[in-house]
Amino acid sequence: MNSFDVTIAGELNLDLILYGLPEVLPPERELLASKMMLTLGSSSAIVAHNLASLGCKVGFSSCVGSDSFGVIATDRLREAGVDVSTVHCLGGDVKTGLTVILPREKWRNILTCPGTIFALKPEHLDMEYLASSRHFHLSSYFLQRGLQAHVPELLRELKSKGLTISMDTNDDPDDLWESGLQKVLPLVDILLPNEREAMKISRCDNLETAIARLTEMVPLVVVKLGAQGAVACRGAERHHSAALNLDAVVDPVGAGDSFDAGFLSEYVRGADLAACLRKGNLAGALSVSRPGGTEAFRDSAYRERFFREKA
Repeated sequence: MNSFDVTIAGELNLDLILYGLPEVLPPERELLASKMMLTLGSSSAIVAHNLASLGCKVGFSSCVGSDSFGVIATDRLREAGVDVSTVHCLGGDVKTGLTVILPREKWRNILTCPGTIFALKPEHLDMEYLASSRHFHLSSYFLQRGLQAHVPELLRELKSKGLTISMDTNDDPDDLWESGLQKVLPLVDILLPNEREAMKISRCDNLETAIARLTEMVPLVVVKLGAQGAVACRGAERHHSAALNLDAVVDPVGAGDSFDAGFLSEYVRGADLAACLRKGNLAGALSVSRPGGTEAFRDSAYRERFFREKA
């Protein structure tokens, strides 16, 4: 029997979100934000947290520093029901990473101090633990710098144990979109990029061409289209699911990761693609209804009411 529905190895840190800042940040000025939120961040951890909130058994492997940020982040996952028994607390001077997000009306700045984000290495991973699952998910490929060169070996071993594999690369801070990714994609069963990432990964300036190229490498490609919903392509099979109509978007931080959690929560239960897409869009919509990527999922009464009303 598998211990988990999904295992994840990746980064674990907090997000500090500052709202209401001016569009232009002049130097040597004390600028005031209208409000702030310190919340669980990191794509890997947001997916893990929200998957567990949706009823999946999730095992999570990562590294944090011996500081309060690491304690808070780990506790947030534990409170959601994520197994954090293989999260390593590193000694020394290395600190838990932190992302500062400055949202504007139509765009945002994302500033990350990596800290322990770069520290996760193969020696921190228990392969028996990760393999005791039906599915393995990898987020933030370009931030996994201590693990990146070993990802092909990791995925091959997990696939040999019968796991299916999904990946959301997220953004590349260097904007090169290389780092061995072409060796990794053929080992992935589900690729979950947004529109921009799909075109960057495939090196195409047209989404349709990008999807066609990616489906030659990955059996199932699921592209998140924001307000246009999402599309899933498996060979010649194609499904589109419209986004939910919301009165207001409070905060788009973590919406894509929440979509991943919703989609995968149905996928590991054997649902068809249409149902997976619907749950992905529903989870993404729930996420944007409150600040941060996990706050709407933490409130179980609110979460269940939202799903009843919007499903």
